[in-house]
Amino acid sequence: MGSTWFHLAAAFIVAGLVLSFVVKPYWVPSGSMETTLEPGDRILVNRLAYVGARPGAGDVIVFDAGEGWGEASVPSANPVRWVGEVTGFGPSGPHTLVKRVIGVPGQTVECCSADGRVVVDGQPIDEPYVTNDLPFEPGLLDCDTVPRSTRCFDAVLVPADSYLVLGDNRAGSSDSAAQCRIEDPNAACWRWATRDGIVGKAAVILWPLSRWSGL
Repeated sequence: MGSTWFHLAAAFIVAGLVLSFVVKPYWVPSGSMETTLEPGDRILVNRLAYVGARPGAGDVIVFDAGEGWGEASVPSANPVRWVGEVTGFGPSGPHTLVKRVIGVPGQTVECCSADGRVVVDGQPIDEPYVTNDLPFEPGLLDCDTVPRSTRCFDAVLVPADSYLVLGDNRAGSSDSAAQCRIEDPNAACWRWATRDGIVGKAAVILWPLSRWSGL
């Protein structure tokens, strides 16, 4: 009996170490990353991806959001959250989000170019992963019309140890720029994913099996 309990305790310790330092399952709570990630997808997060490296533009990351992001998107009781932490079949933290990195520290990001694209350091970027974008029509509804397109946001310099993150479902994502797509926004409108808050890089869709794939 003692041996059984020893092996059980050892298994929990090993599982805890793996979850803390190597990989972590995560349950996708919303449609903000559709169609790259669907609500209810279970993904595996690589916690070692940024050991000795930094997140890069285009990476899909899971991060703990700060107070500026508002209330947790999936409130739950502690036991339920603990199960989510261990299995990936429930909420994974008090306010854990998944978004795509668009701007890294020191880059200037704005929207939009003449054809409605996000601009990073003066260069429009291609975003084939974006679905359900905000409305934009050159000459009719753009960044110079009145009213201007809700896709537009003013240029911002990404601070040190911070990352500008947006959802692939651009019109359905409460992301870094969500509160800044207005005329004359307050500088405090920006919400950042911070280096210390990044859990890791989304690596694989584990479940459902029909959606199994690398990211």
